[in-house]
Amino acid sequence: MSGLRSFVLISLLSLVLAACGGPPRVLVVSAAKPNDTSGTVSIFVATSRASTKQPEYFSGERSPAVAFARLDINVPRNHQVGQLELPGSVTSAGDPASHFTVGGVKLLSEPEMLKEVKAAVGQRPQADREVLVFVHGFNTNFADAAFRFAQIVTDSGFKGVPVLFTWPSRAQLLAYPYDRDSADFSRDSLETGLRVIARDLGANRFDILAHSMGTLLTVETLRQAAIRGDGSFGGKLRNVMLAAPDIDLDVFKTQLAAIKRPVTVFVSSDDKALDFSRRIAGDKTRLGSISDKDTEVVADLRKAGATIIDLSGDRANDEYNHGKFATTPRIVQMIGKRLGADGLDGGTGGGMLGLDSKASPSFVDRDK
Repeated sequence: MSGLRSFVLISLLSLVLAACGGPPRVLVVSAAKPNDTSGTVSIFVATSRASTKQPEYFSGERSPAVAFARLDINVPRNHQVGQLELPGSVTSAGDPASHFTVGGVKLLSEPEMLKEVKAAVGQRPQADREVLVFVHGFNTNFADAAFRFAQIVTDSGFKGVPVLFTWPSRAQLLAYPYDRDSADFSRDSLETGLRVIARDLGANRFDILAHSMGTLLTVETLRQAAIRGDGSFGGKLRNVMLAAPDIDLDVFKTQLAAIKRPVTVFVSSDDKALDFSRRIAGDKTRLGSISDKDTEVVADLRKAGATIIDLSGDRANDEYNHGKFATTPRIVQMIGKRLGADGLDGGTGGGMLGLDSKASPSFVDRDK
């Protein structure tokens, strides 16, 4: 036991400077010339975070009322697929030619949010009237979640309407228990938002992409929605994609039995962040850290409706191997290929049909 405690303390000390040091990244609006950028991603935001002063906008504290906003994020002309080019200083606006930058931030009331999202959906061609909901993970502040989602939308070629659900993470390694409770705190807010998307916005369908601890929030939300009697959200929910899920493997098996729908799970046995989570969670295996070598586990999950995509052989550009779904070009483009697939599945899909973890995806062109 003492050896395990020592390992955890050493891990904390080695990571704490990167995870807890300095102020949070903020959203400083900057002017970009047309030649500086390759396009702009407009993201709608729903959040259970507490409001705070600009340019942070939303903190890591909890709010009983959901707040709304729209962000316009400029994509640098020199952007490389799988990269999230941000300035070294978290308080800098950045160089629009080299970095993702903020073109505008607009705080919205709930009626304004509904009106603008509905209009954005209606402006798309019929085939693209889709909403992608992104639920970020542990140790993530508002700005970092927004920039990451803009990169995912850009690199996947998604042509529908992006909606970021951002929950109150304090973006500190030592706040892991607080973040976990914040994920539970946000379940009702997320479920209400998903029902609004399905019912009121004119979307043909919606998909969910969740990462890390955000997968726990997502699956728990789907579980309670299923218990309420409509886990398919009127047949509008299509793909459910869980990237590097920080969920106890035993817990996930019970959740999957309750939600009764296929999901896609991106896993990697070399995920150092999930190894850290395992050690502070009673040495229990996290869902996102299994691999194809765990043949019995994978077979059981597949029988229950999970499509397992093993990314263990892929190289990541983050030192913890925790963001492969977004930083590995072939994977983020696979996600885009599935999101761009035509047709509805009546709310029973979500298995990423045709997605092979070893296949080479075709590139998806994105709107400039």
